[in-house]
Amino acid sequence: MPKFAANLSMLFTETDFLSRFRLAANCGFGAVEFLFPYEFRAGELAERVFHNGLKVVLFNTPPGRWGDGDRGLAAMPGRRAEFEEGVGRALDYAKALNCGQIHVLAGTLPPDADRAAARETYIENLRFAAAAGAEEGVRILIEPINSRRDIPGYFLDHTDQARAIIAEVGSPNLFLQCDLYHVQIMDGDLAETLTANMDIIRHIQIAGNPGRHEPDNGEINYPYLFNVIDNLGYQGWIGCEYRPAGGTAEGLNWAFDYGISGTGGG
Repeated sequence: MPKFAANLSMLFTETDFLSRFRLAANCGFGAVEFLFPYEFRAGELAERVFHNGLKVVLFNTPPGRWGDGDRGLAAMPGRRAEFEEGVGRALDYAKALNCGQIHVLAGTLPPDADRAAARETYIENLRFAAAAGAEEGVRILIEPINSRRDIPGYFLDHTDQARAIIAEVGSPNLFLQCDLYHVQIMDGDLAETLTANMDIIRHIQIAGNPGRHEPDNGEINYPYLFNVIDNLGYQGWIGCEYRPAGGTAEGLNWAFDYGISGTGGG
């Protein structure tokens, strides 16, 4: 049966971030993920995790200058020192939060960018991150994000592209993060994509499409895909990275059969 992690950057936004840990636990989530932890002290977050009996399963490396449009640094030529510093900071948080994997954001490129140079930078930076993560026992993940709708210009936007990059990096500590919402927009063929790539997938995320709302809202047949995922032997967590159409707890009916319930969200 699938194991679901609440993405606290997108769920339970009715309250402040630190209060979301309790709400997630009350609703039956055993794990959480989030985009960025860096505005809080690692110890402060660890305390919330511990007291609510949760596990942190994923967060992202620092994105760079978010307000200036940065969405990651790994594929950005000329910013290697900043990238390496961010990886070190992410690994410090991972250690404090007992989190076994982090997602390395690739970044966005302008239309006239030298993509060959960006790819070379990306490969070199991922080799650095994978080696640094291995020293700390932390897996490094990369995620194709759709460039058609959510993050125009994002460098890594197709599953086949990610698989080729993982192969070229050649590290046993670099894996695929498979967000089925993004894959549906860019590639489709979700069951076949899961089947073809389960050997390198270490984290899955879900959302309905269109709208990026609850997974029972839209064109994707998630109950079918959950069976596919189970049959493929996936043992990891599935992150609920969607924007609730209404209140978070009220929208959790889709997960009732999997041990998640909005009735405890108060």
